[in-house]
Amino acid sequence: MAIKVRRDKEISDVEGGWFRARWHFSFDTYYDPEYTSFGTMRVFNDDRLIPGAIWPLHPHRDIEGLTYVVEGSFRHEDNVGGAPGPLPAGSVQRMTLGSGAWHSEQNASETEPMRFIQIWIMPNERGLEPGVEQKVFTAADRTDRMLKAISGDGGAAVRVHQDAHVFVSRLNEGASVEQELGRERGAYLYVIEGDVDANGEQMQTGDAAQITDQSSVRVSANDVSELILVDVALR
Repeated sequence: MAIKVRRDKEISDVEGGWFRARWHFSFDTYYDPEYTSFGTMRVFNDDRLIPGAIWPLHPHRDIEGLTYVVEGSFRHEDNVGGAPGPLPAGSVQRMTLGSGAWHSEQNASETEPMRFIQIWIMPNERGLEPGVEQKVFTAADRTDRMLKAISGDGGAAVRVHQDAHVFVSRLNEGASVEQELGRERGAYLYVIEGDVDANGEQMQTGDAAQITDQSSVRVSANDVSELILVDVALR
């Protein structure tokens, strides 16, 4: 199937009091055999924290934990000396959990809610040295273009230890962007907010799509829209 759209209402929605989580793939207490991973991407979560909320320190290993701050002020804590922030909306962070590390996601504001997307990418090798890299991008950086914010290529983007790329975009009404896909690669597109047409399919706030067997992804905005696209190898 070239494009498989999953509507907002079909995605797992967990309310935890101090947090709300939308788990796109099987995670924690949520399991769906149809949605366990997409290529080298294992997790895609859209999380919200109430003011002052702290996700307690917890351990992981052999994961590239990627964060995109959607709104509010994101603060990070770990046991490997990573930069804590706080990070404003539009920022990205990669934490290599590698040989094993503890980390915590936190709302740095005591008065405003915070929303972030967390993605787990399986690294290209096990046992990497844990570490953190982060970067602040502005709305202007991603307006009417696909901004490569995280990439296995490094460069101006935060580096991930895998052949994977994360693009973010803010499209004005009527604007279009196109992202090429290599052979045996797929794209996971999520409409953070707005209304777009993606390769012929209308998608609105909260909708996600797995795009395969396509040479590119073309997105046209029917309204002001915020997007995130993850490009991964499928084999």
